Amino acid sequence: MSFNSQLLSKLVEIYGPSSNEGRIRDFIREEIKDYVDEIRVDALGNLIARKKGEGKRVMISAHMDQIGMMVTDIDEKGFLRFTNIGGISPIYSYGQQVIFENGTVGAIFCEPVEDPSKIKLENMYIDIGAFSKEEAEKKVSIGDICVYKGHFSENENVVFTPYLDDRVGCFIAIEAIKEIREPKNDLYFVFSVQEEVGLRGARTAAFAIEPDIGISIDVTSHGDTPKAKRFAVGLNKGAAIKVKDRSIIVHPYIRETLVKLAKEKEIPYQMEILEFGGTDSGAIHLSKEGVPSGVISVPTRYVHSPVEMASKIDINNCTKLLVEFLNTEFDI
Repeated sequence: MSFNSQLLSKLVEIYGPSSNEGRIRDFIREEIKDYVDEIRVDALGNLIARKKGEGKRVMISAHMDQIGMMVTDIDEKGFLRFTNIGGISPIYSYGQQVIFENGTVGAIFCEPVEDPSKIKLENMYIDIGAFSKEEAEKKVSIGDICVYKGHFSENENVVFTPYLDDRVGCFIAIEAIKEIREPKNDLYFVFSVQEEVGLRGARTAAFAIEPDIGISIDVTSHGDTPKAKRFAVGLNKGAAIKVKDRSIIVHPYIRETLVKLAKEKEIPYQMEILEFGGTDSGAIHLSKEGVPSGVISVPTRYVHSPVEMASKIDINNCTKLLVEFLNTEFDI
């Protein structure tokens, strides 16, 4: 399987923070509309695409939204104070460029502090190059959201870019949609909203779809950099099959099915036990009477930073595993 760098590079660079996913939703809709039987947008903004089949109703979820920063105040000199939308790290954000929906660019810095390790978001500000409150207000309003301004980069082994979380999951779902021509199951691909602020889109989508099985595609952490916390997941070692995180203990049938398929199809894999965070499956599996759910994860370094990094081989193997899973005749 060749690696579609062109598609991934477009996905990661489209503005779409939590609650403002319109641009990325429109792009994905155009990318997949000729490969699905039905496509719609629900009341919360989830993009739901169906490929009809006769088997189980399967919900596949990858979230479209990005972490970002929302303006809370503009001072008399034109500096912007902000709050986080999702998991924003002061250390990762210091000195980074950001961009607003209207194209306004700024830089994140902070008030002087004696100990940089104790920087908090409340000490930080965004400088958009304005010299008064009035000038700043012509470009930015309270409530506007900015995201990290960065570019897709790659070499023969990896990609590194802002917002692999979770545009790489969207990428994998899109590739699977194009690969699966005659579905064995009734497939509902959900490109969800507001995952970064509480798995909100997946919760409402699952309630409406009433799936028999749920699977989410997302990133996970790593344990393979110098002095990293012990964690049995690393880049270039295969697709990560989740066992648990803070939002879910994966249903044994789903986990065992993924492992069985990986072995049978000779797809490299590793087992993931994440002690923090969660994915859309955390919401899906609790919908209504309960939905057996699991997660295929892309091992990723530096998650929620402007330079998230993942292996191209791992990404392709996640796509292969998802396609095999969706083509399975389930007996649950």
